[in-house]
Amino acid sequence: MDDVIFGPAGKPIEYKGKAFLSPEFLGPKGLHAFEYQSTYGVRIGESSALKLRDSAKNNNVLVSMHCPYYINLASKEDDKIDSSIERLIQSARVGEYMGAYRLVFHPGFYSNRKPDIVLDLAKQTCVDLLERCDEEGIENFTFSPETTGKRSQLGNIDEIIELCSSFEHFEPTIDFAHVHARGRGILNKKEDYNCIFSKIEDNLEIDRLHCHFTTIEYTYAGERKHHTLAEEDKYGPYIKDLLINLIENGWKATIICETPLIDQDALKMKELYDSLR
Repeated sequence: MDDVIFGPAGKPIEYKGKAFLSPEFLGPKGLHAFEYQSTYGVRIGESSALKLRDSAKNNNVLVSMHCPYYINLASKEDDKIDSSIERLIQSARVGEYMGAYRLVFHPGFYSNRKPDIVLDLAKQTCVDLLERCDEEGIENFTFSPETTGKRSQLGNIDEIIELCSSFEHFEPTIDFAHVHARGRGILNKKEDYNCIFSKIEDNLEIDRLHCHFTTIEYTYAGERKHHTLAEEDKYGPYIKDLLINLIENGWKATIICETPLIDQDALKMKELYDSLR
């Protein structure tokens, strides 16, 4: 497996089979990552999840899973925190069946509160979540809170690092498009990534960094719309700048493509990576 691997966020556009068998389409194309999407609820059962695991193993594809959008670790309402824990428990259970090495989720919202108060509440929810995993006998899981794209959301780089450094079974998902959009266009050249990588190196021990990438349109409030790689000159950020950083610093990384052309642009990313090595 290459140091940097690529794959789509969800079922490939060009693939006509079942989503849980996507690795049989991706592996032969040289795409060795696949993020199964459960963003609108965990609807895959044990049998299909085990078939996904076998398909991934047979095609040398590393599987991750995106948990439901309806998660808020810092809700003002206790019942919503409880339901968020339940959704993450459900994700961890099925993720264990499918062999998902990361369980990606958006951690929550500020809801007009001070960020430090919201982060503390999210951390307490994580304590409760890990206790539930232990009670349920779930052992093979890694929750992966994602950097978020809107300035109203919990999930800037520092907050994600704080969550992941505070708990076992937690590692970050760095969505570079979200960082770019939240910062209103801060990733414009190779050197702009240095602060992100330095913070990760200083605070976390990571064998393989899990990443999301897309060209992105943003407003004053942050993320607005994903665009294709062909539109990066208009919107940014630039995948080449990220790849050069990863290569020069010897990082191992999984890059999940979230452009509208999820598998086609993933292949373009891989081709560019191969040309730069």
